[in-house]
Amino acid sequence: MKKRVIITGPTGAVGMALIQKCIAEKTEVLALCHKGSKRIADIPENLFVTVKEADLSEFHKLQPAENEKYDAMFHFGWMGTTGAARNDMELQCRNIEYTIDAVRLAQRFGCKFFIGAGSQAEYGRTENNLTSQTPVFPENGYGMAKLCAGEMSRELCHQLGIKHIWVRILSVYGPYDGPNTMISSAIRTMLEGKKMKFTAGEQKWDYLYSKDAAEALWRLWKKGTDGKVYVLGSGSIKTLKEYIQEIYCAVLEINPNAGRPCFGEIPYIDGQVMYLGADIRELTEDTGFMPEVSFADGIREVIAGIRVEG
Repeated sequence: MKKRVIITGPTGAVGMALIQKCIAEKTEVLALCHKGSKRIADIPENLFVTVKEADLSEFHKLQPAENEKYDAMFHFGWMGTTGAARNDMELQCRNIEYTIDAVRLAQRFGCKFFIGAGSQAEYGRTENNLTSQTPVFPENGYGMAKLCAGEMSRELCHQLGIKHIWVRILSVYGPYDGPNTMISSAIRTMLEGKKMKFTAGEQKWDYLYSKDAAEALWRLWKKGTDGKVYVLGSGSIKTLKEYIQEIYCAVLEINPNAGRPCFGEIPYIDGQVMYLGADIRELTEDTGFMPEVSFADGIREVIAGIRVEG
């Protein structure tokens, strides 16, 4: 039988890649987007994709049409993911409430599986690769709310007879990423031939291409273990300086006069995370997932997307 899934917050890099994966797998998608989102125009027009505008605050009252049933929900929808909003405690508490609303929505729409998007922010700062067993010490409201939402949604899912997986996502990049992310802003600045200032770039980081992230999430739906927390990254760690130099080399292929990166011109912020890496052995053992897209190849695809945007 044809499979059907719900994706909330579908217009980011991960959500868009997952929609493409669903289309390739001939799986119908109900994409729940917040009202007035300019990114809705980016969602592919396809017979397998239905777009519905609904804010997170409206999830509690959404009802399925007669005989409308879905198999799984991928919940990416979240408010206040950047800047000062990460410590807006009232806002982050509402995100927990909306995650609970999403679980109940999933039940009303017949879903038997709920896959929620957690964050590396649930851990706080560490010096080792992250696993599901790494102690959690979130240092901001965003991380605290993600941790609480994961625990509460798991308990509610099990009360309702829904399987649950919580995925703590590290740094995913790809087309449809926001223009203000480090990778996207670096590419745009370098393409324009402007110099870009960075820290010394000594942070050790783990980047995963969005297409690989979508593949991992798909496999977790099919093969993941109910009740588990998984860490999603590439499992490959480099310094931020190395990543930026790879971006610069890729941009040079397009613009020989690309703006060069200037390292050491910006100080580290207070509480700077200096190490962020994933141990994906448990993910690989349970699902067979291994990243396939190299950082250099992924960056070339992002550059191609930005150039199409103009």
